[in-house]
Amino acid sequence: MNDSPRNDGLPLGRHVDYPRHYDAGLLFPIARSLGRHEIDVDDAALPFVGIDRWHAYELSWLDARGKPAMATATVQVPANSPFLIESKSLKLYLNSFNATAFDDAEAVRLRIATDLSAAAGAPVQVAFGLPPATPEHEGESIDGLDVAIEHYGPPRAALLAADAGRIVEEVLCSGLLKSNCPVTGQPDWATVVIGYTGPQLDRAALLRYLVSFRDHAEFHEQCVERIFTDLLARAAPTALSVEARYTRRGGLDINPWRATPGHPRPIETRDTRQ
Repeated sequence: MNDSPRNDGLPLGRHVDYPRHYDAGLLFPIARSLGRHEIDVDDAALPFVGIDRWHAYELSWLDARGKPAMATATVQVPANSPFLIESKSLKLYLNSFNATAFDDAEAVRLRIATDLSAAAGAPVQVAFGLPPATPEHEGESIDGLDVAIEHYGPPRAALLAADAGRIVEEVLCSGLLKSNCPVTGQPDWATVVIGYTGPQLDRAALLRYLVSFRDHAEFHEQCVERIFTDLLARAAPTALSVEARYTRRGGLDINPWRATPGHPRPIETRDTRQ
């Protein structure tokens, strides 16, 4: 299992009182530089662009007369923000709205956007509603390959291979990505979608590499950045996009996306298993 540095003070892995009133102080930002240091990525010279798209399924507050209101929300945190937002703290923060009165829904949306922007250190977009769930993934699944796998962690970039004599443009996907919370050890499950132009990836090697995250402990955003940088270094694509759609936990799912500059953003969608 990965020996990533633990973050003292995280509300993970210990009893936390259920919030009774709105409290922005519940948000726990984590410096992105901590995970990027491990993969030799400089915050001042990022090799990618991207966002972390969160879907919130459990959002409620009281209207001005005390009647409960409910909504879903899509939150987008830029990858160049100095901080990511730890998921359990985001859950507790959103729960703190449950017994708090607001004048209207727009006041709630603006409050969330303001608080998350302050925690992330960059403008965060918040919109009510969710993108549609689609039963099909983009690209071609590699999960049906008949391969033997023996390595489940830590992630092994040396497993990756590409044919420099064959340049292709394709999109591949796998629903077999699994990693673990770096504090609690709980499993995180995701579908990963990889689009690239460049030397053709060895698909069996790619699948073995993705499965090598299975016993690895790292936050979702850090896993996606590790996949991106490993592919960039080992396969030398001229264009690359990596998106992971993690399944829901505590009323939230997260979809980190990283890509080479200029790459179009993926269509906003949700997997049916999210």
